[in-house]
Amino acid sequence: MKSDFIAVFFLFYGLVATGQAPKKVHSSPEDVETLSGIIASAYDGISGEAGTSRQLEKIKALYAPNAIIFKNTSIEGKPSREVLTVAEFYEGMGEVRESGFFEEEINREIRIFGTIAHVWSTYQVRHAKNGPVIRRGINSLQLHFKDNRWWILSWGWDGENEENKIPASFDSY
Repeated sequence: MKSDFIAVFFLFYGLVATGQAPKKVHSSPEDVETLSGIIASAYDGISGEAGTSRQLEKIKALYAPNAIIFKNTSIEGKPSREVLTVAEFYEGMGEVRESGFFEEEINREIRIFGTIAHVWSTYQVRHAKNGPVIRRGINSLQLHFKDNRWWILSWGWDGENEENKIPASFDSY
């Protein structure tokens, strides 16, 4: 009896002293039932005002286990690519961004076969929600439908520049 009391005391003391662990935020069914829902959730999850936190656990829940994120870049004028796990990408991004970051989709092309989908999603980025566009590019997403929801398998992008203009067919709705 005394040992039960001591165990309960230390359990209670541990919760009070350290605070409760934060609850993990998971995507809602509406976020992942449709391609539009999962893509909108991904864009919304990374966007926000300066100094605000991002819901990284919610964002990570959009991705399948072992999903990758890759960014295509140019190093000294030569094409390059960096491949990251979802955890590596979002750890590098940080939970709170120092500057405002708003990425929005301006065009989408979808191809679906069976349970797989490829989405071309043209985007633009601003530092303020209604500020000037600071860059644009195209995201390439591969998704899989399983367990009554879509999962992002990979998300990669390439940015627009003088040598790499967005084709008119991808430019806007």
